[in-house]
Formats: sequence, C-alpha cells, structure tokens
Amino acid sequence: MMEFKLLIETIGNILWNNYTLYAVLLTGVVFTLWSGFSQYYALTHGVKVTRGDFDKQDDPGAITHFQALSTALSATVGLGNIGGVALAISLGGPGAVFWMWVVGFLGMAVKLTEVSLAMIHRDTSDSDNPSGGPMWVVERNLSNKGPVLKYIGKLIAGVFCIALIVNTITAGNMFQAWNVADLTQTYFGVPTMVTGLILAIIVGAVIIGGIKRIGAVASKLVPFMLILYVLACIFVLLINIESIPKMLALIVTSAFSPLESSNAFLGGTAGYAFMYGMQRALFSNEAGQGSSAIAHSAAKTDEPIREGVVAGLEPFIDTIVVCTMSALVILVTGIWNRPGELIAEEVNFSQAPESSSWVLSTTSKNVDDLQQGQRVYMIYEGTLNLETGNNLNKIYGTTLTTNQNSVIEWETINVTQTPVINNRFIYLDYVGATLTAAAFDKALPGLGKWLVTLASWLFAISTMISWSYYGEKGVVFLVGEKWVILYKVGFCALAVLATTGFIETDAELNMFANLGTGLCIIANLPIIWLFGYQAMKEYKIYITKLKRGEFNTNN
Repeated sequence: MMEFKLLIETIGNILWNNYTLYAVLLTGVVFTLWSGFSQYYALTHGVKVTRGDFDKQDDPGAITHFQALSTALSATVGLGNIGGVALAISLGGPGAVFWMWVVGFLGMAVKLTEVSLAMIHRDTSDSDNPSGGPMWVVERNLSNKGPVLKYIGKLIAGVFCIALIVNTITAGNMFQAWNVADLTQTYFGVPTMVTGLILAIIVGAVIIGGIKRIGAVASKLVPFMLILYVLACIFVLLINIESIPKMLALIVTSAFSPLESSNAFLGGTAGYAFMYGMQRALFSNEAGQGSSAIAHSAAKTDEPIREGVVAGLEPFIDTIVVCTMSALVILVTGIWNRPGELIAEEVNFSQAPESSSWVLSTTSKNVDDLQQGQRVYMIYEGTLNLETGNNLNKIYGTTLTTNQNSVIEWETINVTQTPVINNRFIYLDYVGATLTAAAFDKALPGLGKWLVTLASWLFAISTMISWSYYGEKGVVFLVGEKWVILYKVGFCALAVLATTGFIETDAELNMFANLGTGLCIIANLPIIWLFGYQAMKEYKIYITKLKRGEFNTNN
C-alpha cells in the first residue's frame, strides 16, 4: 500500500509543477482580457438568466439554467469549501486564501470559455439527455479534418475521459466520503465504514434517475445548504468582527512572504501558499477542468453563450464567497494555529538498534478523555521540511486502551539525526472538514458538531451525485451505455472504500484530490487553448446583440 501511495504522490508532483500553475494563471489572464472582463456580465446578465428571465420551454435541452447552475454548483460547492479550504490553510497558511481569490476571479473567464465551447458543440440528438464537454469539443472539431487529425481528436478526447473518470473517483467521490466519515466519527463515534455505506445508498438512489433527477435534487438542495452554511459563517464572523481586518491583512502579506511557525501551524513558504491555494481553488471551483461543462450542456437554451455566462457565476459563488467565508472562520477563531489540546509530561525518543528509526513515547494526563482511535500529533525538529522552509515536522499517534488505561501509540519515524520535540503540546489531528467544524465549535460550542456535520453531509451528497454524472458521460463516450450500470455500482463501492482507513492524513487526502484535478487540467487546457477562439468569437457577437436589446425576456 505504501508503494501505491508513493506512486500517487510522485504522479501528483509531476502534474502540479510550477509550469502547470503558471499555465492555469496565464489561461485565466488571457481569456479575461480577450473577453473584455467577462466577469462583469457573469455578475449582471448571468444573474438575470439564472432567475429565468430568458427561459423558453421549447429550447433544446433537458433542464433549466437554474437547474444546470445548481447541478454544477452542487459539484463545486462541496467539501472543497469546508474541507478543502481547511487543507489549504493548514498546509499553506493564510496566504493560500489570496491565491484562491486570484483563481476564483480568473476562473470566471475560464469557466465561461469552456462551457461556451461545450454548448456550441453539444449533442442534443437525445433531447432528454444532451451530451457535451471537452471530449465532444475536440472530436467534433477534428473529425472532418482528415483521418490523421480525426484519430488525434479521438485520442485527445479519450485521454480527457480517462482523466475525468479518475477525477470523479478521487476528488468527486473519495475526498467527499472520507471527509464526511471522518467528521461523523469525530463527533458521533459512528464507524467510518457505516457512513460510507449510507452515502453509497443515498447517492445510488439518486443517480439511477439520470440528469433530470440529479438536476431536480440539486436545485432544491444547493440553495438550502448554501444559505444555511453562509448564515452560520456570518454569525461566527460577526462575533469575531474585530479580528477580520487583521486576518485579511495576514492573507495578503503571507501570500508573498514566509510565515513563521505558530503552535499547530508548522509555518509555510510563499511558494507553498501559492501552490496549495491554487490547488484547492481549482479543486473547489473546477475552472479549467472541463467537468462542469458537462452539466451545463444539459441546459435548455438556443444561445450557447448564454449558458457560458451563467457558468461564470460558479467560481465567484464557490471561491470568492463561500471559500472566503470558510477561511475567515478558520482564521478569526484561531483554530489554525491553536495551542495543543494536551500537554505531554514526559517525552522520550528511542532509537532502534542499528537503524535510523526512532520511536516516541509519552505520558500525559487526560488521554482518557479522547476517543478510542483518535489521531493526534506532536511537532519535532528534524530534517528540512521543504513545504515549510524549516525543520519542523509532524509525528502522528493514535489513542488506544491497554490494561484499562488509554495511551498514545506513536508511529515510527526514519531520520538520520536525533529528533527533538519542539514543544510538549499534543494536538488533535483535525483534517479537512474537521478543522472547520472545530472552528465553529470554538465560536459557539455545538455549532460545528451539528451544523458543519449536516452541511458536510449535504455538500458531499450533492457533489457526489453531480460528479457521478460527469464520470458517467466519460464512460459513455469511451465504451457506450452498456457499461453505465457497472460504473454506477463501482462509483458507490468506492465511496465505501474511501472510509475503510485507505486514507489517513491530511497530506494523503490532499494527494488523492490532486491526482484527479491535475489530470483533468492537463488534459483540458490544450483543448481550451486550441478552440477557445470559437467561444470568444461567439461571445462578442452575443454581447453585441445583448447591448442592442435583441433578446426578449419573459418579464
């Protein structure tokens, strides 16, 4: 298993090199300028389209603009907003939030471009189940350009579909299930596998009904969960309002300069703030991945650009609004750099004979207060940590009961020099959504336990049902409808697998999420660059007509 995880980590490091991040930023800048800052029309005209001002019942498609946006948002507004933001801050520091903002703003133009392309080239031969996405864009553009380019088109489309399916499995499924299972076990002691089974049953019941049922469920679930979560964030921010200016300043300054370690936070370089902020924002709002274009392709409209403008709203809602609120809740409550929950009275590192393995032993009061199987960590000084720029590292442990006494069993670490404990604090290992929940609990005891758990369940279910549809379209494009049932069964089974202890730490969770996201971005960016001019041409024509008042509304 360790070899498999090492392979995934290696692939992720290759995918997420600096050139990938620069390419994403460059794509956003180019299409922002090319479209004349289309963000403006997304926030104005896009709102009018979403509320149904331009809906026509006889337009081609299966679901309304609002249902399409809700379906796409249900995939983007998920555990990425609760757990992903927490991961970005815990690994990259507050500066990661700044880069999430940058990606959110530029992503609005990227999302408009990729969705417009998908709408231009979508297949509406089956009116109840239209198909679209990057695979259709590249195949239809190259299918009539001769046998060689036709083959290349099919190859590129196939590569994207494979990347899409991997992304569906990792980011759209396992990341969601793991976060919910971990949170539910932390607060209610429910075995993680039980949570996985419940999620699989609920998601399976919805995805059997296809895009119309998914759209109907999403259009009711998304507004409710968004309002509920945002109201809770506003409450926490109001009672900590005096800390907001300071935290906003910290977000900006630490985006460009290293941040020193502070209690639970190991410290971080500006480079890793940039990387983790970019990764988590792209994971959360999906700009550049091409996935949400699949949901929007089912929208009822005879104007492809109209749905593209609606899609531009997603990164704004997802990243600039919801992710920012989650981030500020984590920062103003101080949960990200909290002191340890326990203090070790005795600490001792012992070295195994003739090896570089070290075993930690500790004694501490109040270990009995922790749940059986609770993961904790201490901070030690050892080898250089490239992610933080210092020599601080985490050593993890798990609580267990021996002879009716609770103790912490620490993992073995392999370092060449003698490790030294940095401080005597023992920290609870809050990973992803659990860290966000702890922030709410710190503001008002019980708020995180009940609200964040409920929101996480709703977010996870909505995200998983939407991503299952994306993966389904990839399967159909590759091998046809006959494999869809097997795919849906496998999708639900993988939700259970994610909750069986397969993923353990925040770094591993981040690693698996990055795999799918990175593959989709690498596969989709060339498609945007090759054919994005078509979307820009149609966009400018559409905006000219809009300014002339050529479109009739229902009002």
